[in-house]
Amino acid sequence: MSASWAKAPDFADQPARRAEVRAQTALDRQRYLEDGLTPLRCQACGSQVLVRKSSARQTSVQWTGDPAESCPLFAELGSSGQGPGGPQSCPQLSRTIAWAVNEGVLHIPE
Repeated sequence: MSASWAKAPDFADQPARRAEVRAQTALDRQRYLEDGLTPLRCQACGSQVLVRKSSARQTSVQWTGDPAESCPLFAELGSSGQGPGGPQSCPQLSRTIAWAVNEGVLHIPE
């Protein structure tokens, strides 16, 4: 038997446990990456994003396409040396998200 290092056990010798871990991983992935996302269009440029508010200060935004193809700010600044990923956010989109919270389109969990 050779010793090997793994970040987490793979449960290769426990098929039932391995299946349980894989099922829970799929549920976690669904919960953290997909659940609670609300489609929203920027009121300024019409870019489609998916948004989740986890708290008053925490907002998750997933673009449904390349932001540089639909958002003028990302198109302008994306390739002008604004860091490795271009701009981190758009003030117009932030205003749209604030509006959506105020109008009840996006809900902040208590």
